[in-house]
Parts: sequence; structure tokens; C-alpha cells
Amino acid sequence: MSRRRLLGTAGAVAAAGAVTAVSACGGEPPKPQDVRRGHVIGQTTDVPEGGGTVFSHSKLVVTQPESGDYRAFAASCTHGGCTVQEVEGGVIRCLCHGSEFDYTTGEVVVGPAQEALEEFSLTIEGTDIILD
Repeated sequence: MSRRRLLGTAGAVAAAGAVTAVSACGGEPPKPQDVRRGHVIGQTTDVPEGGGTVFSHSKLVVTQPESGDYRAFAASCTHGGCTVQEVEGGVIRCLCHGSEFDYTTGEVVVGPAQEALEEFSLTIEGTDIILD
């Protein structure tokens, strides 16, 4: 057997194993947010009042529309899946295609997105923001 064919066969076996592993776990890998539940995702000092912060490691955007009122939304744009990049002027913006979402509700303000951002509940302990 040639080296090229041997490597191709090994790659196919590895790919089949990966597909089997995902299938055995219910078909899809967990969302980044599911893995972070019960964990500190950031600090309240990182989230400005009247604004918000994107926490890329947990694929969440946390906003603070009013003092002490923290909201969490999925940071994946519902249009194309890009990670939203900024919170400014009362909206969460995805710069990939221009979608904007209300930073208090996650509802679409400007398309092309048609669906709201998924909302998550939080617990604040001191300055820790914990995903419920």
C-alpha cells in the first residue's frame, strides 16, 4: 500500500470516529453557553452601564441597560452565525452583515437577521457574573 493511500485511509477512519463520537453524544456538540453554566463568565466591572461587553470565550454578550440590571444573550448572530462585535447606542451589532439587536431584549432592530438573540439568565455574586 502506498504512503498516500495509507494516510488517506487513516484520515477517513479518524473522520468516521469523530462522526460516531458526535452521534453517540446526541448528534450535536454542546453550545458554548451550556458548557459555561454555573461558571463565572466575567466581571460586572467589565460591563459598562448603558452598554455591554462581548465575552467571546463563552459566546455571550452581557448588557447593563440600567445600573445593576444585567442581561445575557447568545453572541452568535441569528442571521449568519457571526459573533456580534459591539454594543453601542442601545443596540448589539453584528458587523458581518449589519444586523442590530435591542440590548435589553435581544429582539431584531435592523436586519437581515429575522430572529432575536437567545436570552440567558444570570446570577450576580459580588462582581462575578455567573451563567445560570
